Amino acid sequence: MKRITAILLGAGARGNIYAHYAKECPEEFQIVGVAEPDRARREQFVKEYGIAVEHACESWEQLLGQPKFADACLVCTMDDMHTKPAVQALIMGYHVLLEKPMANTEAECRQIEQAASGSGLVLSVCHVLRYTPFYSKIKQLLDDGVLGQMLCMQQIENVGYWHQAHSFVRGNWNNSETTSPMLLQKSCHDMDIISWLMDSRCSRVSSFGSLTHFKPENAPDKAPLRCLDGCPAAAACPYYAPRFYLEHPRAEKDGFVSAITTDTTRKGILEALESGPYGRCVYHCDNNVVDHQVVNLEFENSATASFVMTAFTEDCNRTLKIMGTRGELIGDMEKNEIIYQVFNDPDPVRITVEMPKVKNSYNHGGGDFYLIRDFVRAVQAEETAQNKTTAAQSLQAHVMCFAAEKARNRHMVVEL
Repeated sequence: MKRITAILLGAGARGNIYAHYAKECPEEFQIVGVAEPDRARREQFVKEYGIAVEHACESWEQLLGQPKFADACLVCTMDDMHTKPAVQALIMGYHVLLEKPMANTEAECRQIEQAASGSGLVLSVCHVLRYTPFYSKIKQLLDDGVLGQMLCMQQIENVGYWHQAHSFVRGNWNNSETTSPMLLQKSCHDMDIISWLMDSRCSRVSSFGSLTHFKPENAPDKAPLRCLDGCPAAAACPYYAPRFYLEHPRAEKDGFVSAITTDTTRKGILEALESGPYGRCVYHCDNNVVDHQVVNLEFENSATASFVMTAFTEDCNRTLKIMGTRGELIGDMEKNEIIYQVFNDPDPVRITVEMPKVKNSYNHGGGDFYLIRDFVRAVQAEETAQNKTTAAQSLQAHVMCFAAEKARNRHMVVEL
């Protein structure tokens, strides 16, 4: 199979993770262009992947303003900048990998779906959970009828107190007016996986949730605007920024340190915290997205699902329970463990899912790796049928998110 070339729009955390596949399998994949407004980040990416100077641009408009020079385009810009580059790339004949959410409005999601439909090009939305060995195994068990007819599902997204603070209080996705609601940005993964496992259309949605904790009135007494400005609660506060970025094992493993600075030495990190957004007190930020939310869903096949998103957990993990007419299943994605019990059978079945053996850093329980691998192979084969996450498939998850936000804000049940 020929090696696929790609351009990357947005060399942030997500873009870098997908680009790793060019190091993992250089015979299959090569990055040949990048658009990134942060100069230091752009120059670092150019050096790392050997990109020609003329193909390294400050904006996506500049890069897509050049004649087509690659097979694929990875759209990893900020949420409100997805639609125009995705549509333009399709018009130019690029296959597209599109970071989730597709877009911040239902109208723009449908615009992208219409551009992809009938184009003959692969457009894959980054719903990475469908690609994880964990959820793939659960889907297989359900399709095999092990639990009988599935009637009820409970899914919990344990965001992690530190992940919430980094991404949704101090970070890029902390304000729905400039990015997107928490449910759409963080949990459209969950709406998609629930939809995929249910294999039915969602018909009704209700939701409750709010921003409760990360507010000025909950700040410790005399807490300054920035952690390094002599906070009297530094020793006790779990959100004290220097402790997280310099000591927490997930800060480096999950790429959070690289998100705040390209100089990841101790000195560089502290300098970034002194002046950048990630050094702010979590109780004195410009955030407005919820820190906890529940969503209730009813499907056309009469099955129901409940989803809980909460910031207030130690681990960053997803857990679920599925109840069917012949048995029940519980799963822990972080542990890659699935246990199911068939009624009238004395022994539960325990399954430990194997992770991919890779050289580079990926997240989401192997989903990132399998997503970019399958995208590359679908482009190689020029076969859209291999795509698990087309725009059309992704659309229901987004509609569910928009309906849940409407239900939450208006205190109503939304009919789909």
